[in-house]
Amino acid sequence: MKKLKILLPFLMLIAAACKKQPAAELTTATNEITNTGTGKFALAALVTTTENFETGTKTSYAAADVTLTTGVWNLNDALLGNTASDRKNGIQSARVRNSGKLTMKFNLTNGAATVSIAHAKYSTDANSTWQLWYSTNSGTSFTQTGTTITTSSTTLQITSFTVNIAGTIRFEIRKTDGTANRINFDDIAVTDFGSGGGGGGTGKKFLFDATKAETAGNADWVIDQDASPQQIPTPLQSTITASTAETYWTGAISSWGIALVKAGQAVETLPSTGTITYGNAANPQDLSNYNVFVVDEPNIRFTAAEKTAILSFVSSGGGLFMVSDHTISDRNNDGWDSPAIWNDLMTNNGTVTNPFGFSIDLTNITQLTGNVLTGNATNPILHGTQGNVTQLDFHNGATITINPAANATVQGLIWETGVTQNNSNLMSASSTYGTGRVYLVTDSSPMDDGTGAAGNNLFNGWTTFSHVPLFMNASLWLAKLQ
Repeated sequence: MKKLKILLPFLMLIAAACKKQPAAELTTATNEITNTGTGKFALAALVTTTENFETGTKTSYAAADVTLTTGVWNLNDALLGNTASDRKNGIQSARVRNSGKLTMKFNLTNGAATVSIAHAKYSTDANSTWQLWYSTNSGTSFTQTGTTITTSSTTLQITSFTVNIAGTIRFEIRKTDGTANRINFDDIAVTDFGSGGGGGGTGKKFLFDATKAETAGNADWVIDQDASPQQIPTPLQSTITASTAETYWTGAISSWGIALVKAGQAVETLPSTGTITYGNAANPQDLSNYNVFVVDEPNIRFTAAEKTAILSFVSSGGGLFMVSDHTISDRNNDGWDSPAIWNDLMTNNGTVTNPFGFSIDLTNITQLTGNVLTGNATNPILHGTQGNVTQLDFHNGATITINPAANATVQGLIWETGVTQNNSNLMSASSTYGTGRVYLVTDSSPMDDGTGAAGNNLFNGWTTFSHVPLFMNASLWLAKLQ
């Protein structure tokens, strides 16, 4: 899909005679015209936040915080210059020397699709280099985005970076050559990720849990294993194309994550150090910031607060993708395996018993079944945009019992081979709760793509039978995309 962008704030940087927009207009709506490939165009509103350095005063290079229009920035070996030799679009711009930095001391809460920065050499100084870095943990650590940029012109030039990261984010500009040559920076424009600014920005946000020992023992139920799964998979999902291989990320469910990105969605991991909350503004990965929460074979019991958060998330419109395994599959030897953990959530949450209308049997089955729900050719999970579901293959999984009396929306989807399609012997089911949706499958093998940490014995089930249509349809259904 090709896109033609009309970015109004950026055009103002190109015309030398243009005045800088007033502070009141720093956060503006721009337009993106998207070619849908069908001859039709969709118009989406983009929100761009621009820091133009017109407010604030800092005449010394010594490191200090300064309040600008967008918030507080730390200028280290940098100042706000307004001399004739400062390259600026307006009355002043930031001037950086040596190994100086311009650092946000605040978060942008809607992520970032793109970042554009105007830069030029100060006075007659020689060329210099710099980089753009971002932080998704409120400045605890930073990661570089894009490549090292060389500033070689005495006229403001615009460099744009594709970021495509959801959630809270802040940025830092680092001068990297270490010389006394100075660079002027001006008009830093950040387009919100959630406003449709590119990559997965037009889609929904999926959060994959890694707080419940999903990598314990022989398991590797994460979208990007690394040494320890981090919030943002690497390489960045903005670099994924239609031909990107599953091995681009390493994790037993990395194929799932990459497939979602290819479908236009955004994915993140809740690291082992993260917390499951709902409605907690202090938590940048609060469930309220996501559309779907995926928990693949949890091996640590949910706390009372976490149970409340999950139920509140679903009740308020979120999607919960539940993956269990067979009984006696306690990988971290804490006395709890995934069937017991999920049942504990549904029966011991202090709110409602059996909210979703199903329970997981303490069973262990291995079989290939084609016993898919009959008489409903329009079911979006079994016959959705990603294809039709005809078979499901279990390699040691549990079964499900549904209870329509507890939740009238519960729907059996796939049963054991040869059994009657009733309320027992199920392998997959769905329901709604409040305004949210829930999907359950009781074996982790079907979405395993066979890759993960060295030494793990993994099984490639993702590309077999009709597993991709099943789990992608379920994912999009949970996100209310079908």
